[in-house]
Amino acid sequence: MITPRFYCTQTLEAVVVSIYCPSVRASDVEINVDETLFTVHINPYFLRINFPHSVLEDDQSSATYDPGSGYLTVTLTKEAKGLEFPDLDLLAKLLVPRHVEAPKQPAIEVIGSETSSQNELEELVDLTDAMSLEQREILEAAENDWQFSQTIAESSSPLQLSTKRYYGFLDVYTGYFIHVAHTENDVNELGSEAESCLPEERRAKRLQHEEKKWDEEHYVADYMDDEYIQELLDWEDPGLGDAECIFTESENMTMLNLPRKEYLPTKSQQRNLYLTLLTLLFAYAYDRRTTQHDPTPESAWTICSLVPAFSALDPPPYTSSECVPLSIPASGFTDSDLASALIPSYRRSLAFPLYRSFAMADACRNDIAAILAKGRRMVTRYLLEMKHVLDHHEVYYVYNKIWVDDFCVWIQASASDEMMFDIAQQLKALAITKSMIGWNIENLEAATLLDTTSSSDSDNESSE
Repeated sequence: MITPRFYCTQTLEAVVVSIYCPSVRASDVEINVDETLFTVHINPYFLRINFPHSVLEDDQSSATYDPGSGYLTVTLTKEAKGLEFPDLDLLAKLLVPRHVEAPKQPAIEVIGSETSSQNELEELVDLTDAMSLEQREILEAAENDWQFSQTIAESSSPLQLSTKRYYGFLDVYTGYFIHVAHTENDVNELGSEAESCLPEERRAKRLQHEEKKWDEEHYVADYMDDEYIQELLDWEDPGLGDAECIFTESENMTMLNLPRKEYLPTKSQQRNLYLTLLTLLFAYAYDRRTTQHDPTPESAWTICSLVPAFSALDPPPYTSSECVPLSIPASGFTDSDLASALIPSYRRSLAFPLYRSFAMADACRNDIAAILAKGRRMVTRYLLEMKHVLDHHEVYYVYNKIWVDDFCVWIQASASDEMMFDIAQQLKALAITKSMIGWNIENLEAATLLDTTSSSDSDNESSE
């Protein structure tokens, strides 16, 4: 079945769903309303929408079909008149299946009972208590066809019976890199072992690769000759100046083609998703700033190289704090949590792409804060743009499959605007210093400036 294009609007009393289904017979339309669930079937189209609140199909409801425009317009009455239906523009959220809780079965079902005198019960309890452990085991064996119970001693470490390793969004994917050695995946840092590396091995390989790619001469050259980099730093993102984020027809079509999934992450997994989101936004903010929102053929490579979860399948968190901080911000993340998530992105921006500047990395951090401050819709728009770049690459589209597509759905359906606002405020005030990067950048810059000054003095003395 085909999911048609659609959009939703609302009044104080009703919700209006406009569905594009050209060249169909209106008499074949099947509409069903069940509390928050609204379904439409008209061959070959099928649409299922899960509204945030209940709707009714009553005398005020209607459905009209315009053969000229191809739109079927369905008006549904709100069960609670005047109630605002939020996020009607987040199509992926509307398409998430309704969560149905399985009915809880009683742990014990009483078939029948016979009353016993208090004396008989007390005698039975006394006899049971008087039995030795051996007698109890014999009694249990007699009731179990004389088979004594056996238990297997627990191993100190779990036995790995499979070579499969999982990665990607919520660690649910595997098998995407089986033939990676035969593809032109230049960002893959795990080589042919991408499918067999353990998480700690991925991290070790990533750190080793970052050390190998770090080039002091390249960094110094960009540090001393930074005229063009200053132009990039002065660039203002026009997308962040919009007062309201309204999705385009193209963006709506992309959201309709996202997977229909419901995510049930644990609290720990949800925290890690927010941290991973920061690394994705950092990479796209870097490419967006350095290309001034005009992607180049190298943009896909740049984005994937800057995201550790792509190139090394190594998402945050990168540190584990055993001590509990005295005060926890409203976001639930400490400054240390946010800094540790972004430091690998900083390092990679200084080791891989064309323009290597610490000031550029700081500008990208501020861009992330500005994006998050705009809420879920702006974050979704930027992720959709990143998805568009990767979808048009013959190799790197795979990272959409295991990361970006799911993030686009999760952001709309489950992420919190309040959480994003709180993280945005923290990022604005966050201080990531050069000493945190681990490459003695401050000493390198100081030595470079000293050498330049000495050379200048020598030239002046020679000229005199």
